[in-house]
Amino acid sequence: MKKHSARVAPLGSYSSQVLTCPVSEGEDGSESHTDTPGSETSRESRSYHSCTNALLKVLGGLLMVLCVSSSWVGTTQVVKLTYQSFSCPFFISWFSSNWNILFFPIYYSGHVVTTREKQTPIQKFRECSKLFGEDGMTLKLFVKRTAPFSILWTLTNYLYLLALKKLTATDVSALYCCHKAFVFLLSWIVLKDRFMGVRIVAAIMAITGIVMMAYADGFHGDSFVGVALAVGSASTSALYKVLFKMFLGSANLGEVAHFLSTIGFFNLIFISCVPLILYFTRVEHWGSLSSLPWGYLCGLAGLWLVFNILVHVGVVLTYPILISIGTLLSVPGNAAVDVLKHEVIFSVVRLAATCIICLGFLLLLLPEEWDSVTLRFLATIADKKPEEHGEELTESSVHTRSRSRANGAVSIPLA
Repeated sequence: MKKHSARVAPLGSYSSQVLTCPVSEGEDGSESHTDTPGSETSRESRSYHSCTNALLKVLGGLLMVLCVSSSWVGTTQVVKLTYQSFSCPFFISWFSSNWNILFFPIYYSGHVVTTREKQTPIQKFRECSKLFGEDGMTLKLFVKRTAPFSILWTLTNYLYLLALKKLTATDVSALYCCHKAFVFLLSWIVLKDRFMGVRIVAAIMAITGIVMMAYADGFHGDSFVGVALAVGSASTSALYKVLFKMFLGSANLGEVAHFLSTIGFFNLIFISCVPLILYFTRVEHWGSLSSLPWGYLCGLAGLWLVFNILVHVGVVLTYPILISIGTLLSVPGNAAVDVLKHEVIFSVVRLAATCIICLGFLLLLLPEEWDSVTLRFLATIADKKPEEHGEELTESSVHTRSRSRANGAVSIPLA
């Protein structure tokens, strides 16, 4: 009995370890997995919510693509309609740029509606003004940071409007898509971005399309001048975007809205003298203010503002590639309007040039690691075929073994 009691005594401490340790096998293992269905349910709910969010983001992105494309097509076509009664491109550009002042009020209104945090407009403005530095926005920083961007913004719009006086809306919108190639080249040179061979090919295709567009009517006349103006607009737009990425690349949506409103204020204060100079020098002369087509001007400025808001907000809310696709879809949209309404007949050379530029634009949308992703995808497909073949072999071996067992045969494994 002493011997047995000595052997039984340690079981008290040992049994506590057994009770605390999870059992993985046997009949008692079912008790340790009692919370497994709950974890699986939570895992399924998380995956369901993530799939739902991704689906909503894609649907919102598709809607954003449609809105971006239609707003840009509307802007270009309204410019054409405005030129029928009012041919002053710089005044139109200046008037439309002044509407950028509404950027921050629109952002603040959306911020108040969507968030519980309540801030006064002045508090939010001061918070977003940290984009100019820790001390906020001063007069020196206002002029130093805003002047280059405001000048590039005005030049981009003015050259685009001048090009629309020489070319059709389809040609100008297609040539403007070359800004994507110029952004890549400037980012590669200035920002030292990663070199990608496919984007170099896309840039070459864009340049080829430009040359073909200029050659369509010969290297003379309004066509060549219009191509040069459209390419100049794309170049200044690319320089604006590269400088924005260099100095303000980490800005959030509120800071971007603040900055664009600041550009509008700079345009209203400092560039208002240019339309007056053009008016008194008879370069852009118009009659009384009551004779101006204010309906077309306000509609054009409103569509331009909507386009810029959708571009900057869409990058935050959805995938940036969808915003670029929306800009590209403005080319076939303008082509449809030109053919159906204005009865424009496109030559084969112009159509080929437009297709080459659009194809180059699509190549520029490829991600930086598209080659490695493609190789991994192909490797995965190649690996699946041997696995499926192996599964077929195992299934056939299982069927043969079951038949042998049914016939009373015993399989002996070989050593």
